[in-house]
Amino acid sequence: MTNDKSGAAGKKKGTKQKQNEIENKTKKKTRNQTENDMESVHVLHPFEPIFDEKSRILILGSFPSVKSREDQFYYGHKRNRFWAILSEICGCRLPVTVPEKTEMLLKHHIALWDVIESCDIAGSSDSSIKNVKENDMNVILKRAPIRKIFANGGKAYQLFVRYCQKEGQPEVRKLPSSSPANAAWSLERLVKAWEQEIAGEL
Repeated sequence: MTNDKSGAAGKKKGTKQKQNEIENKTKKKTRNQTENDMESVHVLHPFEPIFDEKSRILILGSFPSVKSREDQFYYGHKRNRFWAILSEICGCRLPVTVPEKTEMLLKHHIALWDVIESCDIAGSSDSSIKNVKENDMNVILKRAPIRKIFANGGKAYQLFVRYCQKEGQPEVRKLPSSSPANAAWSLERLVKAWEQEIAGEL
């Protein structure tokens, strides 16, 4: 009787997990369809990179989301885990304001920018990006002792390799995306993966 109950519980748990995966895929598909239906417009990156002469690592995104462009700062979407990840790794209180976020980055020798200077984009959809003009990485690399470059997600990594990677640059590593679209990764899992990559460089 006990084994029957355990088997039923395990089957129920597996069914629920599969159902959650299907729901996440459906939500992602609906979101992508909505963004793909939006008209693509040409957008210029609206804010400056964050770095100083003590920055040791450079974290790159692809291009700011609609919310980030509205806020005029990086990772403005409330469901993006970027600031939560870094605050856990740095042992800091979660920053809320732009000055708090900037202070945390510079205090821990982190530079922050995006690969793209301007592009055609529909909403916040990375998959819609076309007509790319890349940022000049030497703006940071010539002025700060960057040891490694980290791309926040596969798209940022792909764009960097295609448009920005040059001989003599620091090594570039791909991190799992902090985006809410990367729903398969929990915050705990993201923190662990990011910490393994960047903690030793800070």
